[in-house]
This record gives sequence, structure tokens and C-alpha cells, in this order.
Amino acid sequence: MAFDPKEQRRIMGLFATGVTVVSTRVGEETWGMTANAITSLSLDPPLVLVAVQKESQTQTYLNESGFFAVSILREEQESISTRFASTGPKDFSGLQTRTAITGAPILVDALGYVDCRVHEVASGGDHDIFIGEIVAGAAGEGNPLLFYAGKYARLSSS
Repeated sequence: MAFDPKEQRRIMGLFATGVTVVSTRVGEETWGMTANAITSLSLDPPLVLVAVQKESQTQTYLNESGFFAVSILREEQESISTRFASTGPKDFSGLQTRTAITGAPILVDALGYVDCRVHEVASGGDHDIFIGEIVAGAAGEGNPLLFYAGKYARLSSS
């Protein structure tokens, strides 16, 4: 008997994560999605991974572009997370972005970012795992936006 996916989601939701926007560009079209299934994978070479649902538009865009950026959101950027978590077209209007090496849009006010070229794609059940080699990045200061038990969270001031 397979493990109940709702129970898996409830249990794994107790693992607090940061919140990011994964973005790319194909031609003149930009695309982004909110993601917390991201991790640093290797320091040598510098790799990160992001899990993307198969058959999603994001998966299509990442396969076509071959690159992506990960913008780590600040606690004040919950509305940006919500914007990129919805289905359908992803609107970067009104957001300040820049690029580094690959051309993927990076949120200017993000807590930090990494700019990556797709190094490898692996299958992981109903998701594809995009392993990106970091080609540029920077860290800022501030507090991260967190996600815990199905809700946004913030670090305690204590």
C-alpha cells in the first residue's frame, strides 16, 4: 500500500524552508515560479537543485532555456511569493530585475541569488530535478521569508 500523499505533505510541511523564485528567460519571455524544494547540492563543483513538477510550464521553460536563477526572498516579499505561486502567466511587471551571466531575471531586492546553467536533469517521481551549476551569485542582508506547516513564517526576534 502506497503512503498517503496528503500525510506526506503534512509531515514534510513541518520542515521549515526558505522561499525562492526560480526564474528563466526564453527569447524575450520571462518565466518564474515560487519554490521551496531547493537545496545546495555540492560545493565542488558549485551545484544547487530545484524540483519542478513534470508537465508544468516551468519544466518546459527550464528545458528550453538551459539556465535559471534562484532569488531568495526576504520576509517582506510574501506578495512576490504569492504572485509566482499562482498558475498561468508569470508577471514580472513592477518588479526590479537584473541579470548576471545567463540572462535569467534576478529580483534586485532579493536576500540573495544564484545564477545557474542546467548541469543535469534527473527524474524524481512526479517531478524533474534540475541540477544547476552556479556561475554567479551574491548574498545580501536581512531576514528570509520562511514557509512552515502550510503558512508563511518569519524568524523570531529573540
